[in-house]
Amino acid sequence: MSKDQGKGTGVRTMMSWASRFRLRQYAKSSLWIVPLCGIALGVILAECAVAADGADWPPSGWRYSATTASGVLSAIVGAMVALLGFVVTIGVLVIQQATGALSPRYMRLWYRDRLQKTVLATFTGTFAFAFSLLRSIESNSVPDLGVTLAGAAVAVSLVLLLVYLNRFTHNLRPVAIADLVGRMGESVFARGLTEVRRSAPHGGESVASRGTVTLVRSPRGGAIQAFNTAGLVAAAARHDCTFVVPCLIGDYVPPGGILVEVHGGTSAADPQRLTGLIALGAERTIDQDPAFAMRVLVDIAIRALSPAVNDPTTAVQVLNHIESFLSMVGNTPLPGRYVMADDHGRPRLVLQGRDWEDFLQLAVSEIRDYGATSVQVCRRLRALLEDLLDALPPAQRPAVQAELDLLRQSVERSFTDPASRAVAQRPDRQGIGGRARSRR
Repeated sequence: MSKDQGKGTGVRTMMSWASRFRLRQYAKSSLWIVPLCGIALGVILAECAVAADGADWPPSGWRYSATTASGVLSAIVGAMVALLGFVVTIGVLVIQQATGALSPRYMRLWYRDRLQKTVLATFTGTFAFAFSLLRSIESNSVPDLGVTLAGAAVAVSLVLLLVYLNRFTHNLRPVAIADLVGRMGESVFARGLTEVRRSAPHGGESVASRGTVTLVRSPRGGAIQAFNTAGLVAAAARHDCTFVVPCLIGDYVPPGGILVEVHGGTSAADPQRLTGLIALGAERTIDQDPAFAMRVLVDIAIRALSPAVNDPTTAVQVLNHIESFLSMVGNTPLPGRYVMADDHGRPRLVLQGRDWEDFLQLAVSEIRDYGATSVQVCRRLRALLEDLLDALPPAQRPAVQAELDLLRQSVERSFTDPASRAVAQRPDRQGIGGRARSRR
């Protein structure tokens, strides 16, 4: 048995990569783990403050009587509980606004906000710190240092609260969220391409011709959230085979669905270990799925175009960030199928990927359909597509031209009056109010 095989046997009973990935996702989205750590840290710091409290510090002006210290700490405990309730109320309002006016998919990103967790942890930590100090107050013994630090913690908490309010007051606007989601999608897209392009096979060796094909089926249903590509390549090299994953990242795989095709091999791969290298979950995540970011952007735009909201200007603003995302994707060659090789150049892992047409259709088709009667949306969409037609490589232009034709047909169906139709077919980067430009 090789060293790698022995290691694999020894860790088989431990948590799989997919389980660890799901645990990390839970920790990132959880709103109670960091505040709980704040409580523990507050208790520990309180004990340290009591132990460090000396006769020569703090200065005499900072010393407190037992009654004063007890009153101050009691007030801090009550204030922290009230502030926690206030932040929780804001969180509930954010959830209501995001699910009603933006996109329920955005909530998965909002739960990860570090500032929100920092605020909650600071409040709970200050509460635990002050409460722990209360029990050490006696008539002849007052934790002067601890009371002073508790006051400083309150000041820090108030500053963080103001920063928190300012951030969510400004950043809950649809355009601000679109900017955030768009930048996250571009970052994930660039990082993913760097990973899958690190190696490539020689001479286009046919994967399908490498011996028998064994199907590894999913033991549970779920959306594919992430692949451990390094682990899959190493496992394929160990068994001298090639793994083909027929599903896209973000696809839902039913229980018993095909998760991996094993082509060839000198030894049989452990199905349980293979499925442990592919994370499945209840919904998509953005970690390895840039199309999920595009999905959120489109959701925000079409929600703004719904009759209940009727806000085409928001859809136009979101299209600005969609165009930025599409420009990055369109200027990147996307083969639609990625083959990763081992250190010797042998093909070991085949992953399905989205091509340019997939991203383009996802970005514009629904917005075109829902905004067919909006002059703003039609004009901004036309400007977007014409800009892409000018900026992208020739290989990407036929798909853009096809979308332009579909937009023209949609405008002709929605605007029967020739004058209105001519206005709706004019490209305008602002929707209405910008300068129409002529094609070169």
